[in-house]
Amino acid sequence: MTTLIALSPIAIVLLLLIVLRMPAIKAMPISLLFTAVIAYYYWKVPFVQLVASSVEGVLIGLSILYIIFGAILLLNTLKESKAINAIRNSFFDISQDRRIQLILIAWLFGAFIEGAAGFGTPAAIGAPLLVALGFPPLAAVSLALIADSSPVSFGAVGTPVIVGIGQGLQEGSQLAAITNNYMTEASLSSYLRIIASQVMQIDVIIGTLMPVVLVMMLTRFFGKNQSWLEGLKVWKFALFAGISFTLPALLVATFIGPEFPSIFGGLIGLFIVLLAIKKSWFLPEENWDFDKKEHWNKEWLGSIILKTEEGHSRSLPLWLAWIPYLALGFLLVLTRLEVLPFKSWLEGVVIGWTNIFGTSISATFSPLYLPGTIFLIVVILTFFFHQMNGMMIARAVKQSSGMLIGSAVTLFTAVPMVRIFINSGVNNAELVSMPIELANQAAHYLGNSWPLVAPFIGALGSFISGSATFSNMMFSLLQFSVADQLALPPERILALQVLGSNAGNMICVLNVVAAASVVGLIGKEGTIIRLTILPMLFYASLAGVIGFLYILIF
Repeated sequence: MTTLIALSPIAIVLLLLIVLRMPAIKAMPISLLFTAVIAYYYWKVPFVQLVASSVEGVLIGLSILYIIFGAILLLNTLKESKAINAIRNSFFDISQDRRIQLILIAWLFGAFIEGAAGFGTPAAIGAPLLVALGFPPLAAVSLALIADSSPVSFGAVGTPVIVGIGQGLQEGSQLAAITNNYMTEASLSSYLRIIASQVMQIDVIIGTLMPVVLVMMLTRFFGKNQSWLEGLKVWKFALFAGISFTLPALLVATFIGPEFPSIFGGLIGLFIVLLAIKKSWFLPEENWDFDKKEHWNKEWLGSIILKTEEGHSRSLPLWLAWIPYLALGFLLVLTRLEVLPFKSWLEGVVIGWTNIFGTSISATFSPLYLPGTIFLIVVILTFFFHQMNGMMIARAVKQSSGMLIGSAVTLFTAVPMVRIFINSGVNNAELVSMPIELANQAAHYLGNSWPLVAPFIGALGSFISGSATFSNMMFSLLQFSVADQLALPPERILALQVLGSNAGNMICVLNVVAAASVVGLIGKEGTIIRLTILPMLFYASLAGVIGFLYILIF
């Protein structure tokens, strides 16, 4: 009974989102209330502990919302300045082959956007770019979601690892007791770097294969001949594009940390692959294109027609359009390197609430160090570099603020629910916390086969919470506890959790809705998920197998 009740917060989210198809903005408040009720009545968590956990969740949500706002504001600023148009148009003439275009935009450019912004932004940007190039809307959305897999590990400047796992391993304001033999508060950042490296050691195989999966999905489901083989014909180029991202990402994750693998992997990979195209390396002999539009399946089409803005009165040279993104990468690196003083300066400004309502729960963050501040600085620089006027910035701010309403409601209920779930170890029923209870049962029944299951736990978390960061926050302590009980290396199991959360990102409802809405596919979310679920299963299964063998051998 205790195990079933510990499982019920997860079950209620699944019921509301999948069975009842309730939008997350309604489902998560109900899930929060349900979790609080069972924590109070069954776990006998003191009321003050529930309130403190909720406040902690709201404060963590505020820090995440700040990052989201900065990312969306920069995107809308670049739309207003027409920089996005210039970047999009630059892809038009590189290659006429749809398979090559897909890899460049969805895989490499999408990886960079994920690293810089995260939170579903790559699919929301990549899908309209692909539609503008002539892709069917259904193909654009589903393939952009599939491509946004490996880069998610280090999205929004490492948020899934730094915030997701970092917060997920805490009970109250301290690291969970079970972590004492592995790390201290002071060594947490070093431990997260180890996890980041472990993630990429596995993903250097899976991620390298993902562009092959992308082009095969393209030709099989959206080609005239519905052929897997037509996608496989560009396997050399696809594998080259895969390793061009994963190898730099592995080096960055290992030697720098979790903030930059996707940013640098995407940029370096894009540069290498563009050079390869210029030199005609690994390119197919014949270009591949879609059938004539009049022969397209009506299910592929959206209600919004996206057009390019060629000939618009305002245009930017390509080098100038890229300056904001280059400045973003430069400033992020400058403020994250340990050898420079900027990191300690920015981290010195701390706001939050310690010992909330007299409990051991605390929530603090450094606003100047958060990526949201860097995004705002880059927006200001863009205003001057792109010679924008006040009306442009005002429109960007208004649009960005409006887009935050749904995210805010979801954040301010989903994160408190997760924190109540994790902090339930403080109770009068003499029970362990809910994730520890689930971990105990999982270790008992699954034993050493757990590495095969761990990625699917991560995928489940992303699906029900709408975010890889939330998935890691919800299940990191569970994964860590199972690893400890089974004498498995916790950092490798946590790496599998991260990889699983990547897989779940392809089918998570919030990302699907966000990407579908920008190309007029609202109402076809089920169709999109049916297309993305196969790559999701491939990614999670392969992660589990590689992780299992990795632990078995080493």
